[in-house]
Amino acid sequence: MEKLALRKSDSMYFDVLKEIGNIGTGNATTSISTMLDMKVNMQVPDAELIAVQDLNTVIGSEEEEVVGIYIRVHNGIEGSMMFLLKRAAAYFLLNRLFDRKQSYDKPFDGMDISAMEEVGNIIIGSYLTAIAKMTNLTIEPSVPYISVDMAGAILSFVAIQLGQYGDNALMIETSFEDQDVLQGYLIFLPELDSDIRIFQALGIEGMSDKKR
Repeated sequence: MEKLALRKSDSMYFDVLKEIGNIGTGNATTSISTMLDMKVNMQVPDAELIAVQDLNTVIGSEEEEVVGIYIRVHNGIEGSMMFLLKRAAAYFLLNRLFDRKQSYDKPFDGMDISAMEEVGNIIIGSYLTAIAKMTNLTIEPSVPYISVDMAGAILSFVAIQLGQYGDNALMIETSFEDQDVLQGYLIFLPELDSDIRIFQALGIEGMSDKKR
């Protein structure tokens, strides 16, 4: 299967993806603030292209427990997105949402999992909305899938899935902060001709010749 490249040398295209990240993070901040009924400030997101085979090292220790929400994207573009949240950040959000003491750290129950699934869905949806509005493409996300496991296990699985279609993924590190900094990681890999469709929809020419 032919692979398409998101390449660091394509600075103009990368800048467009970073701008989508900025808009998506702003949308996500508004949604999370409303959901938690609290003011949440956004730090400027850090976006980078990362080799798919290196995904299992992006957030630190491979043995650290994280929450991962994964969706497939269809219709106007095809691809995959995953939002990762460290355990401490997940507890902060859940305890705020359910009005629990911040010291609460019992194992996640069904209600916690459902809430984190919704948080991930909101955040991923914010980025997809940014892409859709900028490109006028119709984007349909799948039902979200959630996993709570060691970072290495989750990201190794994702790397295998994404590696079928590309060598590089866009990773956006977002920080939503109140008194604590809540770090999250969004990983996006458009498949097949989807990156070309995004840039052509934005009126950027020359992408069709850039193959993996």
